[in-house]
Amino acid sequence: MEAMDGTAARDDVAPGSQVEKDILAFLEAQTRRSWDPQVDLFAAGGLSSLFAMQLVVHLEQTYRIAIRGADLRLNNFRTVTSMVALVRRLRGTP
Repeated sequence: MEAMDGTAARDDVAPGSQVEKDILAFLEAQTRRSWDPQVDLFAAGGLSSLFAMQLVVHLEQTYRIAIRGADLRLNNFRTVTSMVALVRRLRGTP
């Protein structure tokens, strides 16, 4: 399976899995700091609304999902754990 950018889409979406590591790596590369999967990224100053939109695009392209409407709620992006759950739900992964 390929993501929109031609790279392989990620299939492993369980907490503590590769998707969690990938999201953490993306965040760390963009913010230049380490993050715990449970930390509230907005409260900790890790995400702005502009960066949150970059994150939405990253998740959509990497995991071949569409994040629309009610899925754009802030709570879906508050923690890495919540983003992993969003990816799982949108991909229909148990």
